[in-house]
Amino acid sequence: MQNILKEHLPAISNRPSSVSVQLLQAVPEEEIWLAGQLSRHTRRAYKQDVAHFIAAMGIKSNEELRQVSRAAVVVWLNGMRDRGEKSRTIRRRLSSLSSLFVHLVEHRKADENPVRDIKRPRVNRRQGTTRAFSPKEARAILDAPDATTLRGLRDRAILSVGFQAGPRRSEIASLLVKDFHTNAGYKSLHFIRKGGEDLSLALNPQTSQRIQDYLAAGGHGDDLDGPLFRPVNGETTEQRRHLHPEGVDRILRKYAALAGLGAGYSAHSMRATFITTALDKGASLEDVQRDVGHADPGTTKLYDRRGYNPEKSAAFFASY
Repeated sequence: MQNILKEHLPAISNRPSSVSVQLLQAVPEEEIWLAGQLSRHTRRAYKQDVAHFIAAMGIKSNEELRQVSRAAVVVWLNGMRDRGEKSRTIRRRLSSLSSLFVHLVEHRKADENPVRDIKRPRVNRRQGTTRAFSPKEARAILDAPDATTLRGLRDRAILSVGFQAGPRRSEIASLLVKDFHTNAGYKSLHFIRKGGEDLSLALNPQTSQRIQDYLAAGGHGDDLDGPLFRPVNGETTEQRRHLHPEGVDRILRKYAALAGLGAGYSAHSMRATFITTALDKGASLEDVQRDVGHADPGTTKLYDRRGYNPEKSAAFFASY
């Protein structure tokens, strides 16, 4: 993170016997805070958010960072507002910076948290902004891949996992072959959720069959410790290389476009569609919350689009 949060923490993850006490004592508290986040994606997001503050304020050292005032945070906040940053982005960045200072105060490296009393932008907590698909649109996307090609089989399996299990794109991309397993008589996928939680999720039989078809065509079903979803080169998979999470986005957008649904969608749209459809079909909020890995049921509700009924928009009554 600039020249302040440097990437010198790998020593912490080595065997305890190989790490000296002196080395650990020299690690800045900012690095310890970052390394303490369980999720790799959370660490990356926190690092980017705090780096944004550091760059905006021209901070050059850890000592200077620890002494920033509430006024500096207000200047940063106003700058983001003036540039038209989204409210959710601003709230997230403020939360990341606040998390760092809570840690610094707790470990006596800073006197106070300058973000504590900053008013954060309001956001719609009743409904999220991720666009979802109707069941008919989801069906069209799932039918779009060419099932006679390896790429098509892979893409159909990925889309099926997204629409019928609801994981994050990073969770799809990080799956191993052995994560596709049988549990209590049901074909399941083993996910490592955000925050490090393990979950074995029973699959819809359609999804299970599509994964099996893909593995049979790809020929890597016995490579248990290898990646499940791999880049495809012609009619072969690139051995032992994970598909990048952004590749899941590209796949979804490709087939949404082929289905005539236009732009503005992401892999998270599959997650929102899964949550809405599962709830609409009678799944309990508690079960859906568990399966998608949300700590708070309020977060799951943000993805529920059942309350969105464009036919009842007041705009249709304003005819002139």
